[in-house]
Amino acid sequence: MNEYVSNVNAGIFYLIVAGVLGFITIMCFVFLVKSYRAGIRIGMDKKALKKTITASATFTLLPSISILLGVVALSGTLGVPFSWLRLSVIGALQYELNVAEIAAQSYGLSGLRVGEMNMSAFVTIALVMTVGILGGVFCCIFFLKKYLGKIQKAPKKESGGKPGFGAHATTAMFIGLCGAYIGSYVGKAVPREGSDVMPLIVAAVAALAMAVFEYFIQKKGKTVLENFSLAASMLIAMAAAVLIRMV
Repeated sequence: MNEYVSNVNAGIFYLIVAGVLGFITIMCFVFLVKSYRAGIRIGMDKKALKKTITASATFTLLPSISILLGVVALSGTLGVPFSWLRLSVIGALQYELNVAEIAAQSYGLSGLRVGEMNMSAFVTIALVMTVGILGGVFCCIFFLKKYLGKIQKAPKKESGGKPGFGAHATTAMFIGLCGAYIGSYVGKAVPREGSDVMPLIVAAVAALAMAVFEYFIQKKGKTVLENFSLAASMLIAMAAAVLIRMV
């Protein structure tokens, strides 16, 4: 196990990841400068532009806490460099953790447990995670323009201004996603050998925490909470899991 941990945290991995992320960082600064100059050319106020940049940078920090939690959660099994890379480019927290777990179980492991891992399993999990996320990239390249044309259409007058296809599609996908996750947690909680109710309890705590945040955001107008509601809900659920295990 110690050899595996050393291999997935090898210095060469850090160099490769640092090179990739360094290139992306340079691209971000290039686009930032180009956007700023374009704003000046069309007559936008410099103070307004600088204020926008500062506000954007500030409000980016809070939501990134949830991404950092994902890196911490994955790094114990898959190493810091790969976890850092997956959640810094086109990865998504909800995708990475679940796909890594599914790939590990498909390989024959009980889950993302460092005591069961080896380099063969790591390569398999890394390949599945990386190839899987490319589906979104190819869909954007070939189908996004046509898709956006459909979901951005204004509601027809005869529909009374009701939400169009885009709103319904997004809601349906979100409900389906949550249903799949909750269903798997319920399956794990069914009384049998090896059953585990912890995922279901943690999901319930996270949902309750998010509901409280949504109440203050929607009913009390505390929109600033939107920036860290996800991260805070995750932290609350993780803390609840630790406390339950201790008890």
